[in-house]
Amino acid sequence: MVFKRLTIVIKLGTSSIVDENTHEPILSILTLIVETVAKLHREGHNVVLVSSGAVGVGLRRMDVEERPKHLPRIQALAAVGQCRLMSLWDGLFAHLRLPVAQILLTRNDIADRTQYINAQNTFSQLFDMGVIPIVNENDTLAVSEIKFGDNDTLSAITAAMVKADYLFLMTDVDCLYTANPRTNPDARPIEVVTDISTLEADVSSAGSSLGTGGMGTKIIAAKLGTSAGVTTIITRSSKPGNVHDIVNYLQQQSRRSTVTDAVAEPVESFEVSSNSRASPPLHTRFIPSENPIQSRSFWLLHGMKPRGTVYIDHGAYSALQKKASLLPAGVIGVEGHFSQQEVVRLVVIGKVSPDSLDGDFLHHGQEPKEVGRALVNYGSIEIERVKGHRSTQIHTLLGYADSEYVALRENIAFLQTDDSSGR
Repeated sequence: MVFKRLTIVIKLGTSSIVDENTHEPILSILTLIVETVAKLHREGHNVVLVSSGAVGVGLRRMDVEERPKHLPRIQALAAVGQCRLMSLWDGLFAHLRLPVAQILLTRNDIADRTQYINAQNTFSQLFDMGVIPIVNENDTLAVSEIKFGDNDTLSAITAAMVKADYLFLMTDVDCLYTANPRTNPDARPIEVVTDISTLEADVSSAGSSLGTGGMGTKIIAAKLGTSAGVTTIITRSSKPGNVHDIVNYLQQQSRRSTVTDAVAEPVESFEVSSNSRASPPLHTRFIPSENPIQSRSFWLLHGMKPRGTVYIDHGAYSALQKKASLLPAGVIGVEGHFSQQEVVRLVVIGKVSPDSLDGDFLHHGQEPKEVGRALVNYGSIEIERVKGHRSTQIHTLLGYADSEYVALRENIAFLQTDDSSGR
């Protein structure tokens, strides 16, 4: 059967690959994961692993019983454990003659647009070379301001970066349920989610003592992934072979539904052996957005943490939606301290009186509404000085004028609920 080449990201949490009590790597699961990745690779797919576990493996290597609370201690254990973790992955993949590559990331590594594109190019080159990239957050160096927070979020950003077809979030349950299946016999599996905003599921799982995530972070990751056009799937980590079976099943379903459609342009394809299934292994599948956010907008929205807030009026917001850039005349206020070429939140405020521009403007208008992100041409102090003024007055007010705009339209991205197409 002929299918197209896919890019698949598989996220593995610490609890999936490290025993919570002994901190020993679960070699049986690691081996099954490697076999699954190798099978997908042989069938022509590009595969990325997002692997947690550095701290957990470090605890075992240094005979430490509990995850410490002191950050430098955690980072030191991560440095020890990351070496061991990559050695394990490399050794297991070597048995199947598959090379691997280590990619450690923090938000700082992709905060610059050039670095973000360089990361994309690195992934692309590794795929061309037949290498399996293994991604983890750089816990050795990361601090709270530049952390992704959990590898669920990192995996979603990675999936968007490599333009993945599928993101698999491996966990300790088969899928989402309407209630906790361990305590509620009436709990029903949720197999397909078309609109995450209407999701009613039990997300009480808070993750293991070794990890940082839980079911809640997986829902957030699913929102990020689907907004970028990535089909996101939750399935059981103890059955890694499910990934291959689900991919094969979905490809067969897709082929059946489009068999009579005209093909607009040729796609790279390859032969795979298929064992037809009446139904796939149990999983929850989040359907991707029909109007995914484009790459640059996704980077602006999720590649960096906003450093402050710029409040704008409805006139400026309407102009931005018509592809205009942000002029200082449309700015009402500024919150936080940030520099030029940093990302800020864009928040729309209703009509305010002129007297409130230099006062408590938040209490003089309608409820503020966050609508997107912007990479600004001026810092917070400069924007505070020029807000509400014409662009021709910038030089007089600041003594210089780097730009007539507070932010260029190409450096502005709307949240998907406001502009689902991105830019």
